[in-house]
Amino acid sequence: MTNKLGKFARQQTAGGTSTDNRVTRNLVLVMPLFALLALGFFLGMRHATDSDHVIAVTTIVSRERSARAALRIGALWGLGHSVTLLAVGGAILVFGWVIPPRLGLTLELSVAFLLIGLGVMNLSGAFQRVARVAHRHGAGSAAHTHTHLLAKPSGSARPLAVGIAHGLAGSAAAALLVLATQTSVGMALVYLTVFGLGTVAGMMLLTLLMSLPISVLSGRFSNIERSMARVMGVVSIAFGVFLAYRIGIADGLLFGTPSWAPR
Repeated sequence: MTNKLGKFARQQTAGGTSTDNRVTRNLVLVMPLFALLALGFFLGMRHATDSDHVIAVTTIVSRERSARAALRIGALWGLGHSVTLLAVGGAILVFGWVIPPRLGLTLELSVAFLLIGLGVMNLSGAFQRVARVAHRHGAGSAAHTHTHLLAKPSGSARPLAVGIAHGLAGSAAAALLVLATQTSVGMALVYLTVFGLGTVAGMMLLTLLMSLPISVLSGRFSNIERSMARVMGVVSIAFGVFLAYRIGIADGLLFGTPSWAPR
């Protein structure tokens, strides 16, 4: 009887050890994958904080006093950026496309012109329209008309278009980053997708944080959105001009031999 119980115990111990070994092996395989995807997500969040991204989106958000509207802008920018990044970066990974330096610099130069355009629109008030609505109040000499300044809805086009432009300019750099960590194309595409999701989350968090002080100050100062829009307009134009000079002159796009390192 004692021998039978000992044999049974040894069998159970061996079975448990075998199961534990399988679990351990699975964890060893899964943990590096999880760590890699987590790294991709947080690198995507960090990518959202690139200076040209922040300035472009802040220029749009500066006219919003609602946190919900700001989150929507961040999500739309992230959607445009990530879909373009996955499409173009995925094609680079799958088909082995090589981006010529002149094309890469041209895509980056388009972002500079985009920043300048956003700044000019902020300064010129192109994001608003004046609707003259005639109201008759009273009768006779007391009747009068007055003008309402109606804020034009920002819509989905601007943040989505800006995100697409940024995605085009950053696709090569993201693809090279993935190639440095992955040899499998399938895994590289998964990593790129997670990277894009991190970018969406990062920009939504940023736009939410941007909207909070505007929301608080708008209760005390009626024209805070207009003032912020003008300030961000100047910043956007200045940074766009700086980028255009660096890309067009210093990096040789317009004169000399283009020198391009994906950023």
